[in-house]
Amino acid sequence: MTNPYNEDAFVMPRRRRLWPVFVAPGLLLVAAAAWSGFWFVAAGKVDQSVDEWRAREAAAGRVYDCAKRSVAGYPFRLEVRCEGASVTLRGQTADQAAAQAPVTAKLGEILVIAQVYDPTRLIAEFKAPATLTDSTQHPLMVVNWTGARSSIVGLPGVPQRVSLTFDNPAIDRINGAVQVGVVRAKHAELHGRFAESSTPEKPVIDAVVQTTGASIQEVHPVLLAPFDTDIRARLTGLRDFAAKPWPERLREIQANGGRIEITQSRIQQGQLLAVGAGSLGLSASGRLDGEMQMTVAGIEAIVPALGIDKLLESGVQQETLDKFAPGVKAQDVNSVIGALDKMIPGLSRVARQNANVGVAAGINSLGTEAELEGRKARSFPLRFVDGAVFLGTLKVAQTPPLY
Repeated sequence: MTNPYNEDAFVMPRRRRLWPVFVAPGLLLVAAAAWSGFWFVAAGKVDQSVDEWRAREAAAGRVYDCAKRSVAGYPFRLEVRCEGASVTLRGQTADQAAAQAPVTAKLGEILVIAQVYDPTRLIAEFKAPATLTDSTQHPLMVVNWTGARSSIVGLPGVPQRVSLTFDNPAIDRINGAVQVGVVRAKHAELHGRFAESSTPEKPVIDAVVQTTGASIQEVHPVLLAPFDTDIRARLTGLRDFAAKPWPERLREIQANGGRIEITQSRIQQGQLLAVGAGSLGLSASGRLDGEMQMTVAGIEAIVPALGIDKLLESGVQQETLDKFAPGVKAQDVNSVIGALDKMIPGLSRVARQNANVGVAAGINSLGTEAELEGRKARSFPLRFVDGAVFLGTLKVAQTPPLY
């Protein structure tokens, strides 16, 4: 007989537990709170590290400052923004060390970015322009660019790798109300890192300098036309990485027998192509000393820039002649030019006009025949003697002291 009473109808439904529903959101809230705490602690550490670095640099004569500094980027990045950035340099060049006159560079903004999960790497972006002023706030130079970035790997200790790149950098000297161009380039890069042979006691740095479409005014006529460079070098002679003024650092390198070993260099300027390698150091007076073995194709293209023909136009001054042919007497050269006119009027003018041809032939007689990228070339030493630059026996430039 069927039971008219269905017992299942009287069983109360089992109550579902609600707490598991809140476990996942709760854990998420705890994780978010922990991450937020970590981020704010890391942001505070960034501020502390920046202050410690500024103190070390200030002791070496490089004073960095911000009109306004802020930290942002939550939750995955740390962004340190410095508005109204400035750096005041004291005793960082030979001229500054002698005159004790500070130079201040001011620029609008620096943005430094670090990923929270990789705080050992910093990326920085710089906003143009930068203005250099003297101790009286008189503007000296203006530096512009369309893009400037740096990358530093290896913090908070000594950086292991540093890169700096500029797009369309331009340096202008301020002459009254007029800006005079000094340096131009389409692109410039500087990379540095520790070499494999480097040790904490004897640091060794590998460096690469690359420029595209660069030109430099007011230094030497050869540098006026645009040129491309790719230079790879190794620096030895460092003792440590403590913050020091640059003249002090360079004196230390010189006293320690340090050298710049140029392992590879390539320079192209129009028809001129030059590659070379060698070793450069510093003399006791702080000038370049050493030798590079150069292989050059098309050197005749830059002979006019050496200024030999200009030197002969209206008589030769001994001071000017010493730059190109040390030991030759000015009165002897002028006497020869004058004698040419007496014998055959106008002959001295022909000699002057053909001076470049003679100089090119003389330079091409240096060294030995060679081939460079399928072109005829010459190999010869480029010597630096206490700052003086010689192609063979021909003095072509004078470099200033570095301290």
